Amino acid sequence: MDSRTVSAERTVRDAPTATTLKTDALGVLGILFFVLSGQAPLTGIAGAAPISVAIGNGSGTPAAYVVAGGVILLFSVGFIAMGRHVVDAGAFYTYIGAGLGRGAGAGSASVALLAYCAIQAGMYGLYGSIVSGLLADHTPLHVPWWVCTLLTMAVVQVLGAAGIEMGARVLAVFVLAEFSILLLFSLVTLLKGGGPEGLGVAGSFSPSAALQGAPGVAVMFALASMFGFEATAIYGEEAKNPGKTVPRATYLSAIVVTGFFALTSWTLISAHGASRAQGAANAALASGDSAGFVFAPVADLLGGWAGGVLPVLLATSLFAGVLTFHNSANRYLFCLSRDGQLPTALCRLNARHAPEAAGRVQTVVAVLLVMPFALIGEDPVRTLFSWLSGLAVLAMMLLYLLTSVSVVVFFRRRGADAGVWSTLVAPVLGALGIAGAIWLILANFTTLIGGAASTALWLVLSVPVVMVLGVLNHRIRRRRTAPGTG
Repeated sequence: MDSRTVSAERTVRDAPTATTLKTDALGVLGILFFVLSGQAPLTGIAGAAPISVAIGNGSGTPAAYVVAGGVILLFSVGFIAMGRHVVDAGAFYTYIGAGLGRGAGAGSASVALLAYCAIQAGMYGLYGSIVSGLLADHTPLHVPWWVCTLLTMAVVQVLGAAGIEMGARVLAVFVLAEFSILLLFSLVTLLKGGGPEGLGVAGSFSPSAALQGAPGVAVMFALASMFGFEATAIYGEEAKNPGKTVPRATYLSAIVVTGFFALTSWTLISAHGASRAQGAANAALASGDSAGFVFAPVADLLGGWAGGVLPVLLATSLFAGVLTFHNSANRYLFCLSRDGQLPTALCRLNARHAPEAAGRVQTVVAVLLVMPFALIGEDPVRTLFSWLSGLAVLAMMLLYLLTSVSVVVFFRRRGADAGVWSTLVAPVLGALGIAGAIWLILANFTTLIGGAASTALWLVLSVPVVMVLGVLNHRIRRRRTAPGTG
C-alpha cells in the first residue's frame, strides 16, 4: 500500500471504503465523552489530588490545575489550527509529520502507541485491584486481580469492535455518573459555605498559596490528570463536520476538565479545611488508602450511600478509560497500516467500519504488558499502575511539545491563511509551558512513579528509544517501497 500524503488543502472527506473509518458517527458530545473518559475524572481526583496536596503545594493544588489548564489551552490553539488542514485518525502522527517530516511523524506515532498502551495497561492494574476488592467485600468470591483484568479485556475488545457509536454510549453513562456525584458534592459544599474554615478561596488560589511547598510537583500531577486530550483529533475522520466539531470539542473539553479538577479539588480542600488539608492527605497516604482523602468528605456530606457508590464509580471510571485508550491505540495502528508503516492487514475494518484487526493486536499488546506483573506477583497499583502511568505522561508531553513546534514550522512553510496568534504566538507559548512541564516531570520522575531511581531511568530512556525505532522503521519501509528496490 502506498503512503498517503497529507496536504494542507485536504478539505474533502473520502467516501467510506474498506480502509476508511465510519464517517459522521460522532458529534461534539460524543467526542467530549471520549476525552473525559480517557482522563478518568474520578481516578484523577482520587489518585492524583491527594498526592499533589501531600507533597506538592498543599491547599494551593486547585491553582496548579488552573495553570495546567492554561498550558493545555495554549497548546490547543495551534492543535486546532493544524486540525483545520489535516484530518486523520493518526492525529499526532500526521500533525508532526506535516511540519517536521514523515520520519518524525512515524517516530512520534510509535511514542503515541507507547503512551496509549502504557496508560491503558497501568489503568488495567488499578482496575483489576479495585474490582477484585469489591468482589471480596460484597460477594463470597476471591478473584485475583489479573483474572478481573483479563475478563475486562475481552469486554473491551467486543465493545471496540461494535463500532464507535456503541463505545460513545457506554462511556457517556459512566462519565456522567462520576461527574454527577463529584459535582453534587462540590455544589453542596459551595451552598453550605465550605468546611470548617469556610470556602478558603485565598487558601487555594492566592499567589502565596499557589507557590507554597513544591508547586512544580503539583503542576506535574495536574498535567498528568489531563492525559488523553488528543482524542478530539483522533476521531476527526469519524466526526460530523470535523472542521467545526473537533475545534468545539477540543476547547470544550479543555475548559470542562480544567474547571472540574479545579472546582473539585478546591471543595475537597475546603471540606477538610485549608490549614488541615495537607495533614489529612499525608495521613491518607500513610494509611495506604489515598482515595480516603476524597471519599471520606464526600460520604460525610452526602451520606453513607456515597461511600458505597464511589468505589464502584472508580471502577467504572477506569473501565471507561481503558475502553477509550483501546480505541485510541487501535486507530493509530490502523492509520500506520493504511500509510504503509505497518503490515497492511492492520487496516482491515469490520462491517461497522471499526478497526477489527488493529483492535485485536491492541488487546494482545495489553495482555503482554499486564501479565508479566501478574506472573511475578508484583503489586498492580504500586508497580503496574504507577510505573506505566508515569511513562505514558512523559511520552505524551513529548508529543505535545513536538506538535507545537510542528504547527509553527507547518504554517511558516505553507503560508496558510491563519492568524499569527493561532499559528505562532500561542504554539510558542504552549511549547514553552510544555517544555517546562517536561523538565518538572524529569526532575521529579521517581516521585511520579513511586519507584526506585533505576526504574525511573529505564522508563525515561524507553521514550527516546521507541522514537528512534519508529524513525528507523519508517526509513526501512520507505527503502523497500522505493522504485527500483526490492
